[in-house]
Amino acid sequence: MVTFVDGPVGVSVPATSANLGPGFDSLGLALSLRDELEGEVLGSGLVVEVEGAGADDVPRDESHLVVRSMRATFELLGGQPAGLRLTCRNVVPHARGLGSSSAAIVGGVVLARALVAGGELLLDDEAALRLAARIEGHPDNVAPALLGGFVVSGQEAGEFYAVAAPVDPRVGAVVLVPPTPVSTEAARGLLPDTVPHADAAADAGRAALLVAALGGRPEHLLLATRDYLHQSYRRPAMPESLDLVEALRADGIPAVVSGAGPTVLAFVEGPDAASTRAVLDRTPTGWWSAHLAVDGAGAVVRREG
Repeated sequence: MVTFVDGPVGVSVPATSANLGPGFDSLGLALSLRDELEGEVLGSGLVVEVEGAGADDVPRDESHLVVRSMRATFELLGGQPAGLRLTCRNVVPHARGLGSSSAAIVGGVVLARALVAGGELLLDDEAALRLAARIEGHPDNVAPALLGGFVVSGQEAGEFYAVAAPVDPRVGAVVLVPPTPVSTEAARGLLPDTVPHADAAADAGRAALLVAALGGRPEHLLLATRDYLHQSYRRPAMPESLDLVEALRADGIPAVVSGAGPTVLAFVEGPDAASTRAVLDRTPTGWWSAHLAVDGAGAVVRREG
């Protein structure tokens, strides 16, 4: 019989950027922008409170993505609590290609696990990743949200895998976030069913180079982030984003569409570097931008009180 812990538990989950140019559905990076969740087992009922990003749009009932992820986790761990309180303090922009849904899913899984006595023994990170990836449908965002850092992930014969890869400490990122969202489904719907063999081969080479570039050879990031498989096909859904990517790349800045877009991510150095300021200075009117470090921590649990 499952036993729940007393009192509130908090979880912090990072934003993530997937694809990173050629790493379509396989490469993901955790970034230092974090959603905060707090949960507590109650005697009855469900209370959902949401602040920040998406607060005007997300439901406050069992259909909330964090709640659904918690319910799936509780089910795996042996039983549902009689009541539940959930508070979400969201910073990660919704529907912008920075992994807001993966942050919600991973946050829900890790929070539910932390609310069960001995939860980490019953559901280790490998099992948590499998559950989160099943809920999301693919692991490229949930893996870095859970594990932190830079992760290579995928699916083979119905099983998910995720392997952490190193990131050179010189590597940081600037995200440039437009005010208008684009749904992942709409962006994915623009992709063709087949691509030329030469494009697939070129993309595979760039993805391999990107792992090496991020791991210690950042001087190769411009070449390594050249994509052949997905970004150009998505232009109708986010023309301003693709225009910005192309303009930055023309000036030697390794820029990509973050995830399914429309956020643009540019690899730079530290927050005070000239390359960082050069990108921030090119933020289009009405967009939001920031320098973000690579976040190595992944989902973090804190006990309240």
